[in-house]
Amino acid sequence: MLQAMYSGVSAIQAHQTKMEVIGNNIANVSTTGYKAGRVTFKDQLSQTLQGASAGSAASGGTNPVQLGLGVSIGSVDTISSQGGLQSTSKPTDLAIQGNGYFMLGDSAGVSFTRDGSFTVDNSGNLVNSSTGAFVLGWQADPTGAIDTTKQLTQSSNLSIPVGGLITTSPTKNVIYSGNLSAEAKPTDAAYTRTVKVYDSLGEAQNITLSFKRDAPPVAPATLPNGTTSSWTWTASGTGVAGTGKVFYGSTGKEALSTGTIALSPTDGSTSPQAIKPDFSATTQVSGGSGVIPDSQDGFGPGTLQSYSIDQTGAIAGIFSNGMSRSLGQIAMAGFSNPEGLERAGGNAFKESVNSGSAHIGTATQDGLGKMSSGYLEQSNVDLSSEFTSMIVTQRGFQANTKIVTTVDEMLNDVIGMKR
Repeated sequence: MLQAMYSGVSAIQAHQTKMEVIGNNIANVSTTGYKAGRVTFKDQLSQTLQGASAGSAASGGTNPVQLGLGVSIGSVDTISSQGGLQSTSKPTDLAIQGNGYFMLGDSAGVSFTRDGSFTVDNSGNLVNSSTGAFVLGWQADPTGAIDTTKQLTQSSNLSIPVGGLITTSPTKNVIYSGNLSAEAKPTDAAYTRTVKVYDSLGEAQNITLSFKRDAPPVAPATLPNGTTSSWTWTASGTGVAGTGKVFYGSTGKEALSTGTIALSPTDGSTSPQAIKPDFSATTQVSGGSGVIPDSQDGFGPGTLQSYSIDQTGAIAGIFSNGMSRSLGQIAMAGFSNPEGLERAGGNAFKESVNSGSAHIGTATQDGLGKMSSGYLEQSNVDLSSEFTSMIVTQRGFQANTKIVTTVDEMLNDVIGMKR
């Protein structure tokens, strides 16, 4: 009889543990990115009263006779299924649709989370809003290039210094459009046009191009194949040098151009700075000359005004000069067995020997899923399932307390037999 009592006691303890897990699940029904727990039971050692026997010609076989000695906790699993998404309209709130985890870094090391409630601190760092841990990733260099092969550490923070980052872009190309008159003569005055470009420090520099019709060559065959006439352009201005030619075909379309402008400013910027004029949009037809600088790809100084995060986790900054460039890339981690991660509190997980090592990458790659900016992942706790499990657990607990009280009554009857 005592075995029955001890079996009942083991079941009471097991059901207490299950109720604790259910209670924790319900308590975290509104916790961002929370993953529900699940308890499984297993029977304990069985006492063999009689072993099995094989059948023979004279009689059939017999099954083993065993008495179970109770129940114990088999496992407390983490259910890592996807939670629903909730809109927040906050650009630094991020939700993962897939199997990946965000990486966080602090003095305790690197941890992993599905909670994407991030914010920007007073230093411009992207951090977890509740713990202040850095969101890990790769910072872009001043040109916007990102090296995602660089090893991450707990200090690989991402900086988004709105209002505190200034960027420039030196001019590399100038595109011209318009017409150079087919009626112009080599003796005519040069046609000039001035364009404003930017050096590597973002300072504006003026470049003037002078166009002059070339005299027809004595031997037309010396012209490049497919061309019938040419113009010579010459660049001038402070610290400006360069010359080249523009060739046109019989239909008046530009066929070939040569030459590069060398800009050598005296303000300490990169010198010389090579600028390529593009005349592919110009023509040489009847009428007046009207070539103009249509566009150039440089920018003056601009301050970071806003930013956005796309589904790959790339952070793009938008500057006051209209320029947009990459600021950084949020890292993600995946695991062979995410249910093997250890809970570390604060919605964070740590690696364990059974989770496997983290494979690090970016969203939309390697099965890590994609990010949704302005959303948070909700808890994956299903209240209907939890309440159903609560009822079953409560009944199991009650039934096993009956075993203990019943055995106690039986023992009391045995003790009373000597009276």
